[in-house]
Amino acid sequence: MSALLKVDDLQVNYGKIQAVTGVSLAVQESSVVSIVGPNGAGKSSLLNAMIGSIASTGRISLQGQPIATWPIEDRVEQGLCLVPERRELFGNLSVADNLDLGAFRFRRTRDAETARTRDWLLSVFPRLAERLEQKAGTLSGGEQQMLALSRALMSRPRLLLLDEPSLGLAPLIVREIFKVIVSLRSHHMSVLVVEQNARIALESSDYCYVMEGGRFALHGPAKDLAQDPRVVATYLGASRANQGVSA
Repeated sequence: MSALLKVDDLQVNYGKIQAVTGVSLAVQESSVVSIVGPNGAGKSSLLNAMIGSIASTGRISLQGQPIATWPIEDRVEQGLCLVPERRELFGNLSVADNLDLGAFRFRRTRDAETARTRDWLLSVFPRLAERLEQKAGTLSGGEQQMLALSRALMSRPRLLLLDEPSLGLAPLIVREIFKVIVSLRSHHMSVLVVEQNARIALESSDYCYVMEGGRFALHGPAKDLAQDPRVVATYLGASRANQGVSA
């Protein structure tokens, strides 16, 4: 079976600094794949290269179609979507307006599926339903992450890229977010998530890559890596239990 996303020999340079070095990975249809590793390992650079916001070399294919030379807009049109670490919400716009902007690629059709997607997301995150007219910038950290995820899902992506979705959030909110991430498989979506919280990443994903120094040090089925002595010692033995406080 061919992969939904395939990356081969991807490299990212910042001047003379090589942030990502010859990385290759694959994401299958209806799967959750995680990338874990320390700060500065190159994880965010890898995601940004995939969406096209930073320059890279190598091959990127979406459903067998090479997209490495495509602009961001074309990658989004073909079903690739990134939720960045900073969320990048429109803080002065309402929750409802942010959701509408997420469906921008369907602006010409205004199809019924967009309305159904919106209703589904508001049922998944009832806090957002209660705050539709509230400005996004006034939401709590957890609510902003829910909105950022929902806005991305309004575009009905084939593959959702998530950069540190647990960052700064309370453990209960993190669990809620990852429960939704896992559920996306049943909606025929795939997810590639970068996450420092290795424990929840391994619990929630089908396959995992461990990134260190711009390369993949280890990779394999998540359930196997969760038992790997090196992963246990480095990432799980003292895994941070989400030190954030915002909800």
